[in-house]
Amino acid sequence: MKLSSLIKTGAAALLLTSTFTHATGMVPETSVVMVEQQDGEGSISIKNTDSYPVLLITALQPIPEDKAPQLAITPPAARVEPGKSQVVRFMLAEKTPLTTEHLMRVTFEGVPPQQKNQNVVRMSVRQNLPVLIRPAGLAKDAAPWKRLTWKQSGDSLTVSNTSPYVVRLGQGVQTLPDNNNWLLATPYVLPGQTLTLKMDGAKKAGTAAKVRISPATNWGYTVDNYDAELVK
Repeated sequence: MKLSSLIKTGAAALLLTSTFTHATGMVPETSVVMVEQQDGEGSISIKNTDSYPVLLITALQPIPEDKAPQLAITPPAARVEPGKSQVVRFMLAEKTPLTTEHLMRVTFEGVPPQQKNQNVVRMSVRQNLPVLIRPAGLAKDAAPWKRLTWKQSGDSLTVSNTSPYVVRLGQGVQTLPDNNNWLLATPYVLPGQTLTLKMDGAKKAGTAAKVRISPATNWGYTVDNYDAELVK
């Protein structure tokens, strides 16, 4: 079905029903949760911007490539009144000194109250954020993507991260000046990882000297695209 047909069908469905849909508004104060080993914990504030109370449910999601140290969440569930905020703490149980950064994800879901005998549907909205666990004593790096090593051999493009930093970036990568597009399997490169990218499309790889990436800082700031030299 074409996009225009889908839009028309959806609009007709909205006109044929008297049910109103409202999305909950649980808004995190930052786009990344930072947990510092030297502090033993990290925290984030979540604000309820809706006009009714919600049940905030927090859950951790490990990523398969990273055996991150164990975290405890408090509170895992809490009632948040309209316009109020709830601080969620992430406590690090690991006592052994870490040598690299680790990555997890966390979901924050605001569950609205039941509305009996009312023709109103309130949808719960889930926020999914990265959780970065940092070793004690590791200096902050505002541009860890500059530490990546990129290599091309024929139709194969690889990226290696020999640094102790997690590097977050967009999954679309472009080689220059041949302007070929490549795809990363994940939106991050973990410490010690070497990943092979797939070419987007059926083209053959050309002669390239650089790669253009769209990095993301670990503190949630947006930055410009970055061009890295290909290693021969």
